[in-house]
Amino acid sequence: MTAAANADRLNRIAEAVLYEGYMLYPYRASAVKNQQRWNFGVLCPRAYSEKQDGTEAWKMQTEFLMEADLTTELSIKVRFLQIVTRSIGKLTHPLVELPSKGEPEFTIVDKLEIAGRTFVPWEEAAEREVIVPALPPGVPSLQQSRSFEIYAGRELEPLRDDGGIVGVIVRVWKALSGSVEINSQTREDGVVKFSVKVRNLSSGTSAQCRADALLESFVSTHACMSAENGQFISSIDPPEHLKSLSAACENIGCWPVLVGEEGDRDTMLASPIILYDYPQIAAESPGSLFDGTEIDEILSLRILTMTDEEKHEMRQSDERALQILERTENMPAEQFMKLHGALRGLHPAGKEAQ
Repeated sequence: MTAAANADRLNRIAEAVLYEGYMLYPYRASAVKNQQRWNFGVLCPRAYSEKQDGTEAWKMQTEFLMEADLTTELSIKVRFLQIVTRSIGKLTHPLVELPSKGEPEFTIVDKLEIAGRTFVPWEEAAEREVIVPALPPGVPSLQQSRSFEIYAGRELEPLRDDGGIVGVIVRVWKALSGSVEINSQTREDGVVKFSVKVRNLSSGTSAQCRADALLESFVSTHACMSAENGQFISSIDPPEHLKSLSAACENIGCWPVLVGEEGDRDTMLASPIILYDYPQIAAESPGSLFDGTEIDEILSLRILTMTDEEKHEMRQSDERALQILERTENMPAEQFMKLHGALRGLHPAGKEAQ
């Protein structure tokens, strides 16, 4: 498979990891399983982690081996979600447009019904990405660290009816800071050991509970690596002569796996969810359901059996949940048949199997 094709596959697998558990069936804010979200790859602020005696992680680390020489180029990016709180405001007076400076007068409400749709408070997520300049693998031992900042923000989205703007969605996110540290060390001829460490250095001093700390956390944190003129070595099934060296690699909170077609070794994902080498997303899957432990067909059928009231709450909870509902309700019969199952990887039985 070409490098571009592997990069595309890496992005699709990483996207599934990024949103795994984002919202679970029955995709309603009131559902018990959606009351405590963000359980994978969460790095909370160090101050909060220390208050919890380290039971909540504030850093993660992945280590892996790579065959490299002086021409090798290693690209690394760290991705995570940041929680964005969404509240709903009702304008005191309708407007044609929001003011260019300042904010209109409004009152925060529990819900607001506009044009047949109900808007409620919720926790959304924004995607964040940190690209790290690569280390030259040919140098025996190097260390490089990059700090990054995400500034606090607040934005208003107008909600309109026939009379103009009558409400606003208020989205707020806190400032984040962190670091990504990369170490490389040549261990034997042509083999380099890499270590990638991600730390959450946000303040976190005011966090009194996990819900507070999550607002300053990195969520679904993972790292994507690609190599040019170099090859990663499987951490799950390394060559015999490298097994002891691979076993000495220390992975904390994430685990590196090869991505691509079987045998490709130019792309790797360090995932907070334990995967095998060469994970795949089924070609029959019409879109993400945020629950890789479930079967698409079962979840889709469950969605169709929901009551009108349950579907109404699903629509108002989250834009991504709304997309799931609309996609499922409009799914052609032939697509449902594809979800029923597929046979893959069949090989002729040998004499020993007879």
